[in-house]
Amino acid sequence: MVEGGTMSVAGAGEFGLIARVTARLAVGETCLVGPGDDAAVVVAPDRRVVASTDVLVDGRHFRRDWSTATDVGHRAAAANLADIAAMGATPTALLVALCTPPDLEVAWAEGLADGLGAEAASVGASVVGGDMSASPTLTVAVTALGDLAGRAPVLRGGARVGDQVALAGRLGYAAAGYTVLSRGFRTPKLLVEAYRRPEVPYLAGPAAALAGATAMIDVSDGLLADLGHVATASRVGIDLISDAFDVPRQMRDAAQALGVDPFNWVLAGGDDHALAATFPADAELPPGWRPIGHVVPGEGLTVDGRPHKGPVGWDHFR
Repeated sequence: MVEGGTMSVAGAGEFGLIARVTARLAVGETCLVGPGDDAAVVVAPDRRVVASTDVLVDGRHFRRDWSTATDVGHRAAAANLADIAAMGATPTALLVALCTPPDLEVAWAEGLADGLGAEAASVGASVVGGDMSASPTLTVAVTALGDLAGRAPVLRGGARVGDQVALAGRLGYAAAGYTVLSRGFRTPKLLVEAYRRPEVPYLAGPAAALAGATAMIDVSDGLLADLGHVATASRVGIDLISDAFDVPRQMRDAAQALGVDPFNWVLAGGDDHALAATFPADAELPPGWRPIGHVVPGEGLTVDGRPHKGPVGWDHFR
């Protein structure tokens, strides 16, 4: 027990905690055997499985005084599900490892499970298993699985000179929310909530694959940084058009109040998990996608034909 009589994970015990958490997780159609056995069994009609792993560390990737446990669950799931969508696949399952201090409240772990399960269910996926361990640092590690439904995966290395560059989803909202929170504020709500729970355009990934996307990536570390990976893998340059990006009023107002250039949030801010892709020049973009630039000869990223002088994105080791 912890102060005030609230149950801690140590008080619940490993198997008691597992029972409490798994009882909150619904199992969808893609899961044949869910939590409770040595391993899960997930349907794989394509005979190929798309897989991605991400980790969130308390104090590094989230703060418990900024976000609820359910918020953290949504964010942890979204970061991985977006990677599956960026391959042109449909998410099917999540595996979650939770490493926690023994004095963590059981209610926090239950809230985390609620967020993970709800975000997975929003795309028809399930949390099918995982692991738990004691640790001095609260850490959530998630592995996502997905199905290509017979399509070829959309990789980073397929962009060609002349392709159009397009975006699905929002940019800069989460980065703006992070800055607002780091300065001690809790508004504008639009930006703060975008940081706590990203709105990911999951369906845009498979739609892009069907529309002939030549390359695609999840924007998790910043548009310039992530499209830089596409440019490097494809051995091309990418030029973005600044007028193609919308900066909402709340973001402009927050930037003015904080003395920040909002365009840096848009170009270098991560955690919105928008999808960026390249399409043939004559391709009709699917619904939800909008043009933001072109693939050009050369290498690296430019904005309106010039190098961007501001930040380019997040680096975990800087």
